[in-house]
Amino acid sequence: MAIDLYPIDQIREQFPALQRIEQDHFVAYFDGPGGTQVAKSVIDAMATYMKNGVANLGGVYPTSRETAMLVNNAREHVATLLGADKKNIAFGANMTTLAFRIARALSKQWEGEEGNIVVTEMDHHANIDPWITAAKSANLTVHKLPLNPETKTLTLNNIEQFITEGTKLVALGLASNAIGTINDYVSIIHRAKEVGALVALDGVHAVPHFPLHFHDLGVDFLFCSAYKFFGPHIGVVAINEKVFHALEPFKLIPAPTEFPEKLETGTLNFEGLIGVTEAIRFIASIGEGNLLREQLVSAYEKMVRYENNLADRLRDGLAKIDHAILYQAGEDVLKTPTVAFQVEGMEAKMVCHHLAQKDALHLEYGDFYAMTLIEKLGVNGGLVRAGIAPYNTEEEIDRLIYAVKELYK
Repeated sequence: MAIDLYPIDQIREQFPALQRIEQDHFVAYFDGPGGTQVAKSVIDAMATYMKNGVANLGGVYPTSRETAMLVNNAREHVATLLGADKKNIAFGANMTTLAFRIARALSKQWEGEEGNIVVTEMDHHANIDPWITAAKSANLTVHKLPLNPETKTLTLNNIEQFITEGTKLVALGLASNAIGTINDYVSIIHRAKEVGALVALDGVHAVPHFPLHFHDLGVDFLFCSAYKFFGPHIGVVAINEKVFHALEPFKLIPAPTEFPEKLETGTLNFEGLIGVTEAIRFIASIGEGNLLREQLVSAYEKMVRYENNLADRLRDGLAKIDHAILYQAGEDVLKTPTVAFQVEGMEAKMVCHHLAQKDALHLEYGDFYAMTLIEKLGVNGGLVRAGIAPYNTEEEIDRLIYAVKELYK
């Protein structure tokens, strides 16, 4: 599909926030990795549910039965998005909360055993600290797959020294939320399964940008968050059925004992789950096909081409600016449309401040909870991050490049 055939105008019409004006400019949102703008269909569906009468689960009256249907519908849609079955899908407040709950349950299984877990120096700490906490509780060793600061990729040439016969779990991010590197997850998963280790994949930064298939990946846990793909703040995890069955999370005595419900504490965010369903339907509306999965895969194909074109345009533009320093892997490494940089002689916070105050460009700065990655890169003061979403435009990219160029004037 040619880029000029991408339905950018129709897509932008679905986001009310794009009408916001600051400094006589329509705001350009480059903060998608921290949370995208919300589609109108999502907002409307959530509001309609709350207007028409809400109810908890377990009742025999219509509103309660409707709530049960919407929960089931959300599981089915998320399962289709992730290439899983609905019995694999559990919901929570966010990925971090879900990961800590699962890690705490696993630590009980590991008590009295010897071995190790493996995390990486690339990841968001939501996919590091919960597992380290569990390992410490069970007196397991922690191995860390190292980052190569030069290539901005993980070092895997001696992976057998890290993922060993005693490895209980390997935690890996599919893509770096800070610098966009897509990890060689196939090789790491293969090695983990050779030694019988569980695999926990952080897909929070991946799911907004490329399609995944949980069953084909052959992993045990796959996390994502709906607010990173046009929906509300809901965390999602897909869990291997055998692993889910054996998992014993801490729970209230009267709470469900069967999966997936046994992982879900308290009352679910029902209006949020409607939003998750509508966000997935919105993505599907960009694609073609008869089945929902076909539509989603088609939509991803369009979005990947469009977003990568914008990302290349931004990287090329920033590379021509003497005072801009890019932090990215080489051209031979797959990346999400996430562009990290610094401006020489200017704190990242001040870069973002000037871009927002003068040009209505919303970018984020800091370590983005990938603290170890930033330390290994030797970055002081954090990075500036421009995250590209399907609603961004070439005009916004050019505006950002020009604004960075003008920072020294």
